[in-house]
Amino acid sequence: MDRQSGKIVFITGGNRGLGFETAKRLGSLGMTLLIGSRKLSNGQLAVNQLQALGYNAETIHYDAHEPRLIDAVCKHIDDKYGKLDVLVNNAGILLEQVMGKNSSSSVSPAVLEKTFQVNVFAIVALTQKLLPLIKKSDAGRIVNLSSILGSHTLHSMKNSLIEPAKAFAYNASKSALNAYTIHLAHELRNTSVKVNSAHPGWVKTELGGPDAPMEIVDSYKTCTRLATLDSKGPTGGFFHEEDTLPW
Repeated sequence: MDRQSGKIVFITGGNRGLGFETAKRLGSLGMTLLIGSRKLSNGQLAVNQLQALGYNAETIHYDAHEPRLIDAVCKHIDDKYGKLDVLVNNAGILLEQVMGKNSSSSVSPAVLEKTFQVNVFAIVALTQKLLPLIKKSDAGRIVNLSSILGSHTLHSMKNSLIEPAKAFAYNASKSALNAYTIHLAHELRNTSVKVNSAHPGWVKTELGGPDAPMEIVDSYKTCTRLATLDSKGPTGGFFHEEDTLPW
C-alpha cells in the first residue's frame, strides 16, 4: 500500500460516521486527509483524533446546502496542494421513513428539493469544480456514496430484500447519483480517473439508524477499496465491497 502514501483525499462529511472511518483507513495508508465538515468545530475535533493517530489531516468548511462554499474549497486545495488524488462524495441526507412505507404519493416538493440538493446537485457541482485538480493526479479516484436503495433492478424484483424500502426522494436521489457515475465514468474513460458508486452497507450511523446490521467500524471497506484502485481496477461500476450490484 506504499503507492497510496502522499496522496491527497477530500472526504465530504468526513468528520463522523462512515466518512470518518474511511478517513482513518486512508490515513493509515499514508494519505493526507482533508475533512469536509458543515461545522468547522466538528471537523477540527475529527482532525484532532486523526492527528493523534499520526495522520496528516486538516478540516475544510464544506456544506452541501451552501453551493457558494465550493469555490473556496477548490481554491484552498489548489493553492495548498496543487492537485487532488481522491474525492469521496460521502455527505448525504435522508428525510423520510425508509422501511414499511411508500412515500411516492405523499413526498413533498420541499423534501424532494432538499434531498436532491445534497445527494445529487451538490455532488455534481463539487465534482465538476474539483475535476481539473483530480485530472492532475496520476491516478484520480472519485467515489460516490450511493445506496443499494438506488437500484431499479432490485426495487422492481418481487420479494427482494429492499422491496419494502420505498422512500422515494432518497431512493431516486441515489439512482440519479448512479446515473452521474455512469455518465462521468464514460466521459473520463480514456483518462487515468476512475469513477464508481459505493454501497457501504446498512450502517449504524445517524442516517442508517440503530437497527442497521453493520457497525460503523466496518463501514470503510467499500469506499477504501474504490479510493485505492490500481490502474486495472473498474470504472463506472456500482459495488458493495467486492460484489458488483445491479443498477
